[in-house]
Amino acid sequence: MSDAFYLPDPDDPKRFISTELTRGPWSPDAQHAGPPSALLGHVIERCEPREGFQVGRVAVEILGPVPLQPLFAEARVTRPGRSVELLEATLSTERGPVMKANAWRFKLAEPELALPEEFHPVGARPGPDHAPAPTPFPTAQEVGFHTAIEYRFVTGAFGEPGPAICWIRLKYPIVAGTTPSPLERTLAAADSGNGVSAVLDWNRYLFINTDLTVTLHRQPVGEWVCLDAVTYPQPHGIGLAESALFDEKGPLGRSTQTLYLGVR
Repeated sequence: MSDAFYLPDPDDPKRFISTELTRGPWSPDAQHAGPPSALLGHVIERCEPREGFQVGRVAVEILGPVPLQPLFAEARVTRPGRSVELLEATLSTERGPVMKANAWRFKLAEPELALPEEFHPVGARPGPDHAPAPTPFPTAQEVGFHTAIEYRFVTGAFGEPGPAICWIRLKYPIVAGTTPSPLERTLAAADSGNGVSAVLDWNRYLFINTDLTVTLHRQPVGEWVCLDAVTYPQPHGIGLAESALFDEKGPLGRSTQTLYLGVR
């Protein structure tokens, strides 16, 4: 088994070999959306990097199932700016695009702004050390994203309907030979919001996210990212999964996923 989600192609800097660690829970031939979302973050952060700037929001559009095949990842600045700039990134197979993302990158204040402390984001969730050992993820796939992460439920569980608080940590780098960045860790974890807070029977219903939007007011510290997640289903077939994001120091931001709901 590989020791990374993607292997860089030494002959083509835009080409990444998808490993079996990217596999999702439902098909042996399709990826979980967490790793390719993190791969988009990987190329976004390396696109014309600027000292003193930080990505504050990434909006990922999932154009279809991401096959377990080599992916071509590239990013470009589409709207330059002195203080705020917009980037665009694309993941493609040889048959065309499978995911796209837009990201806003912000210039950090220097010196920091003197803002009223009573409005600073505060709060905490019980840390991963206070969560019980997890139960196995319910899937027929022996190797995949579920075996490449550690997860700890503070409340809720896979197969237990309703809101959940779950900590997630990557066991492996997104790209071999690199250390996962805070943005990569967050994107990889945030796509699990609709899974950890599922309210519908996995065997009877589909609840597939068509997108993932992550907004960060600060970068996470450490390896663990916490999702305080809730899913809102509607009988007309459109749902929303929303996660408040935390690390062990406190709140980080929010993530949302629009869901297609249907009967299997």
